Amino acid sequence: MTTSSSPSARPAAGRTRLFFWEETVQDWRTGRENGRRAGFSEYVVRNLRALREGVDQEAGTVPSMRSIHRVPLRGDDFERLPDRYIAEHHTLTLFGLHQHAASEPVHRPGAGLGTACLLLRRSGAMTESAVERRLIAAATAQDLHELVQHLQRLVPLLRQAGIGLDYTRLFRELARWDEPDRNRVLRSWGLQYTDPGTPAESDEEHAARERAPYWVTFDPGGPDTGAELAALRAGTGREPGTVAAMWAFHRTRMASEWRNKGSLTRDLSAEHNVLTLFARHQQTHSRPMHIAGNSPGTAAGLLARKAAMESEGRAGTAALERRFGALLTSADADELAMHLRSFIPLLSQAGVGLDYDLLRTALRTWDDPRRPDAATGWRQRWDRDFHVAATS
Repeated sequence: MTTSSSPSARPAAGRTRLFFWEETVQDWRTGRENGRRAGFSEYVVRNLRALREGVDQEAGTVPSMRSIHRVPLRGDDFERLPDRYIAEHHTLTLFGLHQHAASEPVHRPGAGLGTACLLLRRSGAMTESAVERRLIAAATAQDLHELVQHLQRLVPLLRQAGIGLDYTRLFRELARWDEPDRNRVLRSWGLQYTDPGTPAESDEEHAARERAPYWVTFDPGGPDTGAELAALRAGTGREPGTVAAMWAFHRTRMASEWRNKGSLTRDLSAEHNVLTLFARHQQTHSRPMHIAGNSPGTAAGLLARKAAMESEGRAGTAALERRFGALLTSADADELAMHLRSFIPLLSQAGVGLDYDLLRTALRTWDDPRRPDAATGWRQRWDRDFHVAATS
């Protein structure tokens, strides 16, 4: 069943008529209420044929589709079709492919693309890697045309597995694809796809392992280690949650409503930064660089002690103290992450590890207005750690 949790179809605010995919749901329900044989009316069936005729055709060039559009055209729009009209054209053709031969409506309010792919993965109809490849290919599309090509190959797989999709939401996402708001769309797909859900009480041990962050479970000898670290390094300097190659490594939990909106939370931002820092730190080492208890202060102190013992002497120690001092004076989490990015290569070169659990907590709380003393506490602790490690 693809519609059991769907609300009654009605136009959203500002619209006077349902989109065709919403009309299809209403048509199906009306038929059932009136005792009609299961299926759709001739009106819906005829229009679904018209939608399939529009696949791979330019918007506005398929006469049989014109009456199915709900985005209005003004007299001067025929010179250049509005982006919303083009997005509706693509949404209609994708819906036509998805609904084809399905006995129930496939438009399912609330089911974003990430959620649909998560359900596809859990259905067992395809391997996890196969589903991820298709979702990542869509997420990394350079323009709307390329995105639609990927979705044309994906929606029939959803149909075969009996999985629905929110086409009103997809329409809005396609309309925003070539705009700056694409990042929010990407983040919502990634957060939906990696939603761990609520674990069963009987599976608490497995759930705990699943929630462990990547740097804790990292296996330097794993067969895919190089590719995994490269995927994480690709996120350096990018907006958290928008790098599709990183989605599989996120463990952040948040409310489903925030996931669906693609919200950028402190937790997600901190985890993103720590994943990219860990990947840069770990890339040339055969032993884990996540070392519990090694704060940035401890790590910097170990570097300073090593510099003092080697040819660099006092000059090398003074340079490290200046760099570490700049890190401690970071005004916010973004500046702290920037200083850490220049600090990590020094640690990697010296083979000094870092506590990435502690680092994630620091990045999450450094400038949290609900914890106004957090940064001061971290500064004092790390400064103390530095002098202990440098002189012991």
